[in-house]
Parts: sequence; C-alpha cells; structure tokens
Amino acid sequence: MTLVHSKALDETVKVDRIIDHIQGKKGGPTVVFFGGVHGNETAGVFALNDVFKEIRSKKIPVNGEVYAIAGNLGALERKQRFQDEDLNRIWFQDRIERILNAQEIKHREEGELAQLFRLLHSILDTGTPPFYFMDLHTTSSDTSPFMVLNDSLLNRKFASNYPLPIILGIEEYLKGALLSYINELGYVSLGFESGQHDDDRAVMNCIEFIRYSLTLTQSVNVSEEKRQRLKDALSRSSTAPHRFYEIYHQHDIAPQSSFKMSPGFINFQVVPKGRTLALVDGVQLKTTKKRQIFMPLYQEQGNEGFYFIRPIPEVWLWLSKKLRRFRVDHILVKLPGVEWGDDGENTLVVDQRVARFFAKSFLHLLGYRARRFDKSHLIAKNRESASKSKEYENTVWFKK
Repeated sequence: MTLVHSKALDETVKVDRIIDHIQGKKGGPTVVFFGGVHGNETAGVFALNDVFKEIRSKKIPVNGEVYAIAGNLGALERKQRFQDEDLNRIWFQDRIERILNAQEIKHREEGELAQLFRLLHSILDTGTPPFYFMDLHTTSSDTSPFMVLNDSLLNRKFASNYPLPIILGIEEYLKGALLSYINELGYVSLGFESGQHDDDRAVMNCIEFIRYSLTLTQSVNVSEEKRQRLKDALSRSSTAPHRFYEIYHQHDIAPQSSFKMSPGFINFQVVPKGRTLALVDGVQLKTTKKRQIFMPLYQEQGNEGFYFIRPIPEVWLWLSKKLRRFRVDHILVKLPGVEWGDDGENTLVVDQRVARFFAKSFLHLLGYRARRFDKSHLIAKNRESASKSKEYENTVWFKK
C-alpha cells in the first residue's frame, strides 16, 4: 500500500496500483481512469477514491468494468512529480521493449512503467470493448479545467460531448506520454486537467468529470435530466470558452538552463506584445506579438516552460474531417517531394525544398502529426490509421 497525501484536503489515503475495480453487468464498456501519473498531482487519486466509494456505498449499478489506477506510486508517496524521470515522457515502443525484454530496470520510473504496461495490456486482453482511457492531471498554475487529446477524429468526436476547452496537438511537442501510446493502439484516450495542484476545487472538478464520463460512456445509466445536470456542473467549473484550440509553440527548457516563469500567468490568458514571460539564464524572455499562453510552469520539475495556443476555426475542423475521410494523403504522395515512409501508408516524408506548400498546419488537416527530421524534411505520422472506430459505432455519442 502507498500513502498519498493531499495538501488541498489535508487528508491521506492508502492506495494500491489498482485503487479500485468494479465489475458490473456484462455487455458494457471498459473504462479506465488514471490518477497520479505525476506524483505531485493527487487530485485524481482522491477523486477516484471518492467516486468509487460512492458507487459501492450507494450500490449504483455499473455496466461493464470500471478501473481506477494509480500511476507513479513511488512519486506519489514522495509528493513529487517524479523520482528519476518523468513517467509521462517515456512511453516509446523501443524503450518499452528494452525495459520488458532486457529485464533491466535502469531507474524507478522504468519499474513503474513495466507494472503499468502489464496491467494495461491485461485489461485490454480481458476487458470488453469499447475501451476508454482517461488520465486525470492538475497544473502548477491556476487554471480553468480543460481537456488534452491526440487529434484523431475518434478522440475529437468523443471529446466534443464535454462542455470544456479542448486542446489538440500536444503530442507533437510532448513526447512519450502514456495517452499517446494508448491512442496509437487505436482507443479513445484523453487527459483532463482539473485545476491547480493544491486547490481543493481541482478535486471537486475531477469528481464531476468522472461522474459525467461514467454516464457518457454508458457505464452508469441515468435519466437525460440527470445527465444534463452533471454536464452543467462540469460546464460551470470552466471559465474558458468551450471550443477547440491548437498548440503551435512550446518553450523547451534546455539542460542546465535556469528558467523562472514570471508570476501571475494563468492558462488561456492573452498576453500583449512586449510582456516578460520568464527569466531564462537571467535574461528576460518577452513576447514578440500578442500571444495566448498555456500551461506556464510554476514548479521545479519539468522541461516545458510554457506553450502558445490559438483557437481553431470551426471551418478548419470541418475541412480536416472531410479531407481525412476522403484520404487525400493518398493523392498527395503522387506529387514531387512527398513519399510514404518506411512503415507503409502510415507515415509521410516531405522534402520541403520541393513541396514548399507542406507546412505542419496543412499536415494537421490531413490527420498527421509532424516533426522535423532534418533541415529540409518533415516526418509525419498518421493519427487516423490505428483508430478502432468500429468498436464505438453502437455507442450513443458516436451515432450523433
């Protein structure tokens, strides 16, 4: 058992890797919640503990299976983001294979990953589709609750049912995340950021998110009136507009570099030109134009100082859906400077010396996430090819 303390609630609970697991009626979905993947983010652990106790004490009928899983047990007990390395930055296929096959654990987070990996695949082997995976987090700055997800049409369609801001594109900057690994397996997966680490409202926001998610996935049957009340409660927790945003810039903190965020910034804040964002190695880092800031870093551990985001126009979302469904990427590979990558029709290699029009934003439209391979080439990975959309076709939210 691991002792987890909440500074916000001034409470301590004992948890195992599986905080709780409720096996309900057959025929329902398999829903998995993660809490505490970062050890200083305890709101999800306490919220899951609360909701699962409520389900059991009130004997609320459950369809399918629902799991509450603790992420980084060692870091949770030590009240820190991670012990040796960020557990939410190491979910790479080659690294996973090395950890599992070589039977060599180089540090404590690799041991945590090995246990989570085996549990995750045990759930996939024994559970009944459709599968849903939701990762509960908090931020170091004050924030209105929001959701983050890899931009597949499946994820986007499911997330659209939440009355919250939705951030797309983080997987292009934040490498090796647990949810990115799960999304590449083809399942619905999303992250929920409920508030500031030590704010008791973050726990309540998590509770409301879990309750509403259980009704949306049809794990718990409620009247339409109650579902709407749960949705309204979640909506009231957020002060930011309920729309889609995309990340277009990340400030990386270089190794051995000193970084100190200027005080007072909050998520979704519009920052005017010329404002000092942070001190980097003692030098003021200022905005060169008006920006909208996202996830400013106010903790010692972490390699991402902040992001810039912008709203996505509705027409852009509509166009991207049409282009992906018509598989326009299969036409583009006939153009000079564009070819398939080594893994077949899942990766595009773009020579920007020839195909100058291929900016990252255009590749996003087609459902690809891109990274620069060298000065002139982009490597773009298809977000859509793995999606197991057929497993979700009979759900109420998918048919809308």
